[in-house]
Amino acid sequence: MKISRRGFLVSSGAALTVRAVPPLATRASGRRILTLVYDKGLGMMRAVERVVR
Repeated sequence: MKISRRGFLVSSGAALTVRAVPPLATRASGRRILTLVYDKGLGMMRAVERVVR
């Protein structure tokens, strides 16, 4: 599957929106860890964020 430039920008914008408006559950004490992983399905790197308490 090839992703177009527009598709990449849309998905990046969605990820930034989710990060900018955190849900109430993540406001509890915790540490955010952002990891870059290679997604074979997309054929590119993507960010994975997790909360460690």
